[in-house]
Amino acid sequence: MKFPALLFRTHPNTFHHGTLGAIRSLGRAGVEVHAHVENRRVPIARSRYLHQAHPWPRSAEPQQLMDDLARSAAAIGRSAVLIPMDDAAAIFIAENPEVGNHFLISPGESSLTRQLADKSTLADHCEKSGTPYPETYVPTSPAEIDAAVGHLGLPLIAKWARPWLIAAGSGQRSTMLIRTREQAHALWSEGSPASPLILQRKIAPEAGSDWFFQGYFSSSSRCLFGGVGRKIAAHPQEAGHTVLGEWKDNPEIEHVAHRLVESIGHKGLVDLDFRYDKASGKYFLLDFNPRAGAQFRLFTDRSGIDPVRAMHIDIANGTFPASPGPRFGRTYLVENHYVRRSPRKYRPSALARAVRRGELAWFDTADLKPFISMIAHSTNAIIERLRKFFPGRSG
Repeated sequence: MKFPALLFRTHPNTFHHGTLGAIRSLGRAGVEVHAHVENRRVPIARSRYLHQAHPWPRSAEPQQLMDDLARSAAAIGRSAVLIPMDDAAAIFIAENPEVGNHFLISPGESSLTRQLADKSTLADHCEKSGTPYPETYVPTSPAEIDAAVGHLGLPLIAKWARPWLIAAGSGQRSTMLIRTREQAHALWSEGSPASPLILQRKIAPEAGSDWFFQGYFSSSSRCLFGGVGRKIAAHPQEAGHTVLGEWKDNPEIEHVAHRLVESIGHKGLVDLDFRYDKASGKYFLLDFNPRAGAQFRLFTDRSGIDPVRAMHIDIANGTFPASPGPRFGRTYLVENHYVRRSPRKYRPSALARAVRRGELAWFDTADLKPFISMIAHSTNAIIERLRKFFPGRSG
């Protein structure tokens, strides 16, 4: 019996290609896929592999979320695997064990998931495990900002400690490149005690220096499935998510990732970002996300297993098949973000290579409706932005 899956996400995002990837991955494997969707018009709701779209959570208030999950469980009608697709969802599952009364879940630590997602506490875990991590400050006053800037130097990286608390539609990014002292002060003034600003030393990027690891760790914190990718293009380029990635053989990062996760005892999905520091010859951990990264489909082996499917198989079956091996050289490209790059960086040939060697996030000849819907939503978004520049004009 194949247990259904519910993809659980709390942060609205019309263009969340990671959720679409999970819908297609599980659906192709014959799994009945359910997902919370913002509305019936968003691209992921149009996928032929989505068995049922469930109403979007009415609020982030814990009891309300629990009620919404219970309602979804009742609608599914049988045991289903609950898969978190953003940080807040992963934290909620870990901190509310009663979710297990309604769904099959990956066992997690109630406090550990939040600590790993929190950029202000991650450094402590890195220090304990011996994982290189950029020097980080959490300023509490303008004077401490000046001191941090003076010590770290410019440019530097600024992050909101708890990015899952960023309000939808606020325009704020979880990670930003800061070039001036004034920028740091202005950003700090927008913060709050709930999600303080942290300032971090910028590891100078070199060609081919940005990497990531994604995987699934069992209840004993053993990696059942994972892979290392090289970030060829990102959005934004120096502090953003993967737009074009390639599966590469990098035993050193794999070793660092396994040691880190196993040493702290994390269980479940992980998405880790690394940058190679030429000066020290080390890979520095930049980010730890206790859930699937949006580009997880890059790591799809010859049997079709990827990190999300690995989680579903482990929880639903209790056993895990041997992988036929990695597909080094496989690529993954997010079309709508790639075409937004400047003409100097845009390479149409990369699209052709992705088709030949890997996967596109949106375009799939067997599931075209999400791609068509993404184009329509993107066009409408551009029109709305133009209207702001040219108010009073219509038709």
